[in-house]
Amino acid sequence: MRVTDKTAREFYAKEAVKAGWSVRQLERQINTMFYQRILASHDKESVAKEIEVVEPKPEYESIVKDPYVLEFLNLSANEHFYESDLEQALINHLQKFLLELGRGFSFVARQKHINFDGRHFYIDLVFYNYILKCFVLIDLKVDDLTHQDIGQMQMYVNYYTRELMNEGDNPPIGILLCADKSDTLVRYTLPEDNKQIYAAKYLPYMPTEEELRRELNLDVFKKLGD
Repeated sequence: MRVTDKTAREFYAKEAVKAGWSVRQLERQINTMFYQRILASHDKESVAKEIEVVEPKPEYESIVKDPYVLEFLNLSANEHFYESDLEQALINHLQKFLLELGRGFSFVARQKHINFDGRHFYIDLVFYNYILKCFVLIDLKVDDLTHQDIGQMQMYVNYYTRELMNEGDNPPIGILLCADKSDTLVRYTLPEDNKQIYAAKYLPYMPTEEELRRELNLDVFKKLGD
């Protein structure tokens, strides 16, 4: 972070985590000297709330990460494992997985059974986010994400929207947690106004500095290609 003052830098880091600021919100707070103004103001609550008026925080996007770091599972980067293995590991380390998911999550179900005219489907993990007041459905994919995977998640989300939402709930969201994905495939499979389905990669271990640099360079090339 470019903030040179150590105390201010730590303040911004803690507030960004606590309030779930987006990158744009964090940039705005730094540029408008939020730290200095909060110290000098006699009405600190009004100063703290102004960001939600000037630049409202995105709703569902604010809770979806990409990637999720699952280093606490101790999965080997080169070892092949199945989706059931990944699911069991997440259940075994549920408390740490909840921390990685972020604020407001509570566990609801594992392998949630859905039956359509004798056809059986199972949603890997179901959570509820009490901040957004919505169900969060997670499907695990240990391979490259396909358009069929996205279509299946769309079905799950539609089912929860029409059958299982409680009074006062917001529409559910679905997260496809996968080993790899094509952002272009995801973009063209989902409708332009999509607000309910998200694809995110998981990392079985914290990448090295060189791997991070390589990934960042790849992301730049992808954006240039788009």
